[in-house]
Amino acid sequence: MKRRDFLAASALFSLLAPSSALAANKKKAATPTPAAAKPAAKGASKANTGKASPKATATKSSGRASAKRGGRHSYRPVVETPAPPPAAAASPPPAALEPRNAISLPDEPLPQWRTYDITSSITLNHVKGKVRVWLPLAQYKDTLWQRSLGHGWRGNFDSAGIYRDPVAEMEVFYADWKDGAATPQLQLVSQVAKQDRHFDITRRGSIAERGEVLRRCLQSTNLVPTDGLVRRTAERAIGRIKDPVAQGKAIYDWVVENTVYESSQGGIGRGDVEAMLDSGQLSGKSADIALLFVGLCRSIGIPARPVFGLRVDSSRLFSGLGATGNLRVQQHCRAEFYTPGYGWIPVDPADVRKAIQDERLGSGDAKLVVLRKLLFGFWEMNWIAYNAAQDVKLHGASGGPLPFLVLPQAEAAGARFDSTDTHRCSYLVNAIRVDG
Repeated sequence: MKRRDFLAASALFSLLAPSSALAANKKKAATPTPAAAKPAAKGASKANTGKASPKATATKSSGRASAKRGGRHSYRPVVETPAPPPAAAASPPPAALEPRNAISLPDEPLPQWRTYDITSSITLNHVKGKVRVWLPLAQYKDTLWQRSLGHGWRGNFDSAGIYRDPVAEMEVFYADWKDGAATPQLQLVSQVAKQDRHFDITRRGSIAERGEVLRRCLQSTNLVPTDGLVRRTAERAIGRIKDPVAQGKAIYDWVVENTVYESSQGGIGRGDVEAMLDSGQLSGKSADIALLFVGLCRSIGIPARPVFGLRVDSSRLFSGLGATGNLRVQQHCRAEFYTPGYGWIPVDPADVRKAIQDERLGSGDAKLVVLRKLLFGFWEMNWIAYNAAQDVKLHGASGGPLPFLVLPQAEAAGARFDSTDTHRCSYLVNAIRVDG
């Protein structure tokens, strides 16, 4: 997206915002705080709060020990020395400033980070035998738009910890209860810093992705094939377009125009791309729509991947694209594709379709025109990314692989269920902004 197009889109959404929200934003701009500009510096501690210190990981501990500490979280810094957060861009000297006139574009806004404590609480009922629970964690690799600052946990488990799948670039928390445990309980707190993610087509020179990652993002999976009807559909969508960025945009437009967001389905969908195309019923939730985009890209040689995560705050665009309160059913899947020179380009076709349904937007509605352009190359900061893993094999699980991991999973006596099973699993999750 061109810089001018993005700024025009931002201006239109500002006009659409309520006057009270605009007044609040102006007041905040008048008195900026250091916390709003960037997350807490890595290595700094928060005394007497029980919160995670930045870039800290809780050590493996038992539920009994946690209870003796009065519920305080235990942390141990990781071995590697984290890189300092990027400093705010310095203002150019007065001589370098361009003269302002009626058609000059405003300066790019400085990075605006938000930090959240995300608390997940799980209680299991009517379970027998040995029990294990898995929860996906925020992406552990720092990016320009997200940083995982630490985790802590407590409960009546017998053992707990975090394992990392380096191939899938995924971290997962697990907890175990021995046979005979009464009402297994767990609370996990993660701290994550976020900011908006933008793609600017006028800027090139991104760091090239590793070859093994790109090869993995071209492979077919159990639910996302890359041949047959999938490839033929992608070829029709791109026509004679050769430029990879333009091809990705053509596939994005095709998905937006031909899919339907199905709010009556549970979870985030199944992601069975082949079944969707075979039936001709291109309806589903965010995983279905995002994985359709991913499959079409991969089929013509464009590396692409879904990114599974959780909405943690309200949206500045439309209310239906955000979430507050109990976030137990606010999982959401976005996508990204790779092009040389630009790197990974973020897209969110599912939220375009969701806004169309929620707001009853017509094809010629000005709001839809802007949103459709905006969500090709933009991710709002009100969502945290977990992972991009597909065909996930859970460590220590007796059952088979999952198509993806976005919901808490549990096994009791070898039988697996997830957090949507409200008879056996009480699951609450909320996010609190802690940077002011």
